[in-house]
Amino acid sequence: MEQRVSMILPLVLYLGGVMAIALWSQRIGKKSRDTKSFIEEYFLGSRSMGGFVLAMAIITTYTSASSFVGGPGVAYKMGLGWILLAMIQVPTAFLTLGVLGKKFAIIARRIQAVTVTEFLRVRYRNDLVVILSSIALLIFFMASMLAQFIGGARLFQSITGYPYLIGLIIFGITVILYTTVGGFRAVVLTDTIQGSMMVVASIALLWSVVHAGGGMTAVMTRLYEIDPALITPFGPDNFISKPFILSFWVLVGFAILGLPQTTVKCMGYKDSRSMHNAMIIGTFIVGFLMLCMHMVGALGRAVIPDIQVGDLAVPTLTIKLLSPFWAGVFIAGPLAAIMSTVDSMLILASAAIIKDLYLNYLCKDPEKVNPAALGRMSFISTGILGILVFIAALKPPSLLVWINLFAFGGLEAVFLWPTILGLYWKRANAVGALCSIIAGCGAFFYFTITKVTWMGTHQIVPTILVGLIAFIIGAYAGKRPDDETIRIFWE
Repeated sequence: MEQRVSMILPLVLYLGGVMAIALWSQRIGKKSRDTKSFIEEYFLGSRSMGGFVLAMAIITTYTSASSFVGGPGVAYKMGLGWILLAMIQVPTAFLTLGVLGKKFAIIARRIQAVTVTEFLRVRYRNDLVVILSSIALLIFFMASMLAQFIGGARLFQSITGYPYLIGLIIFGITVILYTTVGGFRAVVLTDTIQGSMMVVASIALLWSVVHAGGGMTAVMTRLYEIDPALITPFGPDNFISKPFILSFWVLVGFAILGLPQTTVKCMGYKDSRSMHNAMIIGTFIVGFLMLCMHMVGALGRAVIPDIQVGDLAVPTLTIKLLSPFWAGVFIAGPLAAIMSTVDSMLILASAAIIKDLYLNYLCKDPEKVNPAALGRMSFISTGILGILVFIAALKPPSLLVWINLFAFGGLEAVFLWPTILGLYWKRANAVGALCSIIAGCGAFFYFTITKVTWMGTHQIVPTILVGLIAFIIGAYAGKRPDDETIRIFWE
């Protein structure tokens, strides 16, 4: 009992701090005097993120349970080669801010956009583009949030020994409450704390693994004795093949530019200096986290070599190598990663309902909507979305990892080319965007259901190609954008 209390204490303190930030953020939001200022505050934090906060917001939104449990679990089975593969994710923040950052922020301020879907509405001036992208966002976000809720509850269960339901209640109530109450400002500030918790947790566990193994030399020797392939770039049975590496470069590399939960962060930073600082800080921290946690998995094989299920590697190492207090700190790390992914999706899903659908298509006079009424609607929609995911997680499906990958791939199929080409190609038009959304989403469903692959790659690779080809054909089949659109986006 005493060990459980010591383990839960750091988590309780952390969750208490998160709720305090949410309440503080709500007080700032209440100062909004009109609809526009409330929308910008609740859904974009009044565009006030500095460099460090921006870096942490992008990193923590991108990382999730897979970075702390799933990925290290595969590294436990595949060895050092999987660490090399995981490092493909290092340029995440640099790529997102470098490609989208400055122009996305300038355009978003010019058109007063607070969501990616709203950017698409002004760029393509087509209601069907907005409605289809909003529906796709809600569907794939709900699937991804479900995977994160279940992952958080299962992690809590495996480390503390408490029932799955208790972990789900603690995790679910906390993330729903602080996102609903505090809005975007609470999300990015808690993301900053969560990123710090991730770094502390990864350092503590990596040090414990190396120490328990008798130092790096002893650990490497033991890995070689278990299987020489564990210290090669290709892993056992040459599992890490060239098509597999290409798939990773697309799925968690280039195509992350199509993830609305990370690209929307490019709208919310304060100034160019903040963006440039975030590119440097974010690249360093994501590289540090990926390296540390995947080394924990790979090197942990030398310390405890008989773990049968890869996903249990990190929880098992945590329980056996860390004191109850530090085990509690570690629980906060991956839970922080999961919560920071869910909160960003939750606030964006709410924005899709309130800003993209209600204010644009259902409200007769958006300018006259009372900020207090809009606040209540935003709180209610955010809360309902969270509760629906919570209810779905009560009876968790088994294919958790594949649900998450499916959701990420679907978002990339829908948003990648309309976002990138909308920013940088003057010929891009509504016909091209619609063709890309429909063909890309349809191709992704087809390749995923039939398990058809192209040259051994993941389904996202041919999906991205289909979406690009469909966009180009549609762009040349439709009319050029009007002069007003060109003026807004290029002058």
